[in-house]
Amino acid sequence: MSDRLRLLKPLPSLDAWVEAFAHAEIPVLTETAEALELMRATEDDVDAHGLGELIATDPLMTLKVLAHASEQRRGRLMADTETVTAALVLMGITPFFRDFGPQPTLEAVLADHEEGLLGLSRVMQRAERASRFALGFAAHRLDPDAAIIHSAALLHDFAEMLLWVHAPDLALQIAQAQQADRQLRSAIAQRQVLGIVLADLEQALMKRWRLPELLLRITSDTLGRDPQVRCVDLAVRLARHTARGWDDAAVPDDLRDIAELLNLSEAHALKLLHEFD
Repeated sequence: MSDRLRLLKPLPSLDAWVEAFAHAEIPVLTETAEALELMRATEDDVDAHGLGELIATDPLMTLKVLAHASEQRRGRLMADTETVTAALVLMGITPFFRDFGPQPTLEAVLADHEEGLLGLSRVMQRAERASRFALGFAAHRLDPDAAIIHSAALLHDFAEMLLWVHAPDLALQIAQAQQADRQLRSAIAQRQVLGIVLADLEQALMKRWRLPELLLRITSDTLGRDPQVRCVDLAVRLARHTARGWDDAAVPDDLRDIAELLNLSEAHALKLLHEFD
């Protein structure tokens, strides 16, 4: 992942999209880049847990670390590292700082594209809220995989984030089409503008980067009744529907499904959601 990429028109096939995104440099939040440099200066005092907590708030840095850990694991008979902290323990702190130099930032990459940066910020804020909801649901259900469910929700829309980074004009076209027609589904708008659906690109990239199997399973929206998939799916849905406030027409349906998942009354579920938020 080393080359700076800026696409102005859609690529001809899903494979072409995968190839372009797989090799493009992935920038991270400025606060992540700055915090990593502060930690680098006092590397001997850094532990995997503290470093993992910092990285786990930034979806694109999380993606980079998990992809890098999978790359390192290739050829060795090792289990998947399903969380950032587990990946850091496997890697070691000194090798992490050696392999990850000063990070490029989203703000620098999109300095010339204010609307792109704004669109990306919205998707990242939504992902961060979704990951908090998902973690809350998992903890309430006493799920031992709560940390991976948190990661899955955080990364659920990473292909959309990468589109804003690498092809902001195309991402903007999709956003504008959906603003003009509130009934237009995301997948249809994406296919009209890009010729592909971002969910397909995301699954293909996860396989390309050999991300953990559990992460692949939890983020594939086809396994609708699996409770872990439901945790992520409902968290993502709720974060999307409440991005501009809690009065969206879809929220009552979300609330009913969340109450069912958590085995609570709707009133109790709503109280819990406001605590998570």
